Amino acid sequence: VQGDGLIISTPSGSTGYNLAVGGAMVAPSVPCMLLTPIAPSTLSFRPVIIPESSKIEVSIPYSARTDGRAIFDGHKMEVLRHGESILVETSSFPIPVINRSPYDQDWFKSIREKLQWNVRVEQKPLPAH
Repeated sequence: VQGDGLIISTPSGSTGYNLAVGGAMVAPSVPCMLLTPIAPSTLSFRPVIIPESSKIEVSIPYSARTDGRAIFDGHKMEVLRHGESILVETSSFPIPVINRSPYDQDWFKSIREKLQWNVRVEQKPLPAH
């Protein structure tokens, strides 16, 4: 992949940065990971959703113009030098979450309210002829 970057996220982390660069919104109950390119050099590299059991290796080729950067949740940054790589996989120890309502109900309500997802302004009727 050549471009400005790659977002690798879980469904619960998919809405913010991922959505801002054209990635999908995925309900938290879907067992997957999302790969979303940031300004790819080619239009053929599109966002994809892969099984959570996938292992993703991101490496910086020796031919790259500069070193790479891995930024974790917007906080911790690591430099990846030419020839170095990182492996991303789902933890075998998920974080327990308590919901007040059915699992995805809060999520759908949130995206409707905050993002106006699938909200439509009532249209005026067409004029009679």
